Amino acid sequence: MGEAKRRKTAMGEKYGQETRILPWVPITKSQSEKFVQWTTKGAWIGIVLTVIGWITIRFIGPAFGWWQVV
Repeated sequence: MGEAKRRKTAMGEKYGQETRILPWVPITKSQSEKFVQWTTKGAWIGIVLTVIGWITIRFIGPAFGWWQVV
């Protein structure tokens, strides 16, 4: 308990607030982590859609006679 009190008096108004990535960038660490999670998920969705599209163009379309692969 003493450590928390010492930290609170040392930090002043900044105690309990999230730390920023850089002092001049108004983005907190938790916001940056959330951004990385969203972009990673979006990248995987894009990869899966690309693979599905490639399988459709390369195998499914010619199998149903929609087009011919040259």
